[in-house]
Amino acid sequence: MSQIKGFVFDMDGVILDSESISDITWEQTAKEFNVQMTKEILNSCRGSNKNDILSKLSKIYGSDFDSEAFLNRTGVLFSQIETEKGIPLLPYAKEILSYLKPKYKIALASSTKGSTVQRQLQNCGVISFFEERITGEMVTHSKPNPEIYLMACKAIGLKPEECVAVEDSFNGIRSASAAGLCTIMVPDKVQPKKEIEILCWKVLKSLKEIELYF
Repeated sequence: MSQIKGFVFDMDGVILDSESISDITWEQTAKEFNVQMTKEILNSCRGSNKNDILSKLSKIYGSDFDSEAFLNRTGVLFSQIETEKGIPLLPYAKEILSYLKPKYKIALASSTKGSTVQRQLQNCGVISFFEERITGEMVTHSKPNPEIYLMACKAIGLKPEECVAVEDSFNGIRSASAAGLCTIMVPDKVQPKKEIEILCWKVLKSLKEIELYF
């Protein structure tokens, strides 16, 4: 690991406990739209940007389904919860960022739109840890496409093989691995299958365990 010079973090489900809120809003919206929402559908959309999610919803529910209205409604519900209760950091998020910051360059690769990323990271007091933030609207294809991780590495002036990716979703793991980063999974809502495990350098129980290797 001596060649490692940077870390690229996903945000939702890695830094912020936002996936729990997203699941609530998607399940509520599905009831309102009278469609079925399953864990498989939720997991298939994790780590994707708006355009890719809209495409997936259309494939799942049919071309006549108003995917845009569905996604907008989840956003309204999410905003209500965020305003009322805030979004908590996941365990050890601030601690591991503080630990890594003096030794490595740190970037963010999130499929969430930039204005939301900025607001949420500021509210949680961790935005200053990230030298660069690559967000959903900045890429043509979201995770599992490697584009966002390649952009993040380039933004901090490093090669993919010089960077570690920290992810929680299958789409994120596929994206980081395809980009050529040393990939760590810290599972949040989904445990890795064998096909995902083989793409990971390590699967850790918590962010705290990163300190054991770096």
